[in-house]
Amino acid sequence: MSNFIKPIKTETEYEEALERVFELLQTQPNIGTPEGNEIEVLTTLIESYEAVHHPITPTDPITYLKNKIEQMGLKQQDLIPFIGDKTQVSKILNRKRELTLPMIKKLCKGLNLPVNRLIGS
Repeated sequence: MSNFIKPIKTETEYEEALERVFELLQTQPNIGTPEGNEIEVLTTLIESYEAVHHPITPTDPITYLKNKIEQMGLKQQDLIPFIGDKTQVSKILNRKRELTLPMIKKLCKGLNLPVNRLIGS
């Protein structure tokens, strides 16, 4: 490994580690080579730093659904076959009513969405 690898403690060190991994990936090193090992170690350190300083929080089902329909280029009315009439769709998306199991099943099947993202915690 070309540089002494140490724990990542600051945002600057985090950015430097990301840059180094990017540089190493450009050479497409094989697993088990010094460069491949350096990527593996740096990735572990980066993941550890991110877990503490940049945690990913899961989105709630309605936020997820809103994001997906936007990504798919759909409108609220496109959810009518899965949720019910226009009023029902509006109530769900405005959090005035919760998704029911039949709605979740229809959304997952009809829009190919993962069921675990539509079931609240």
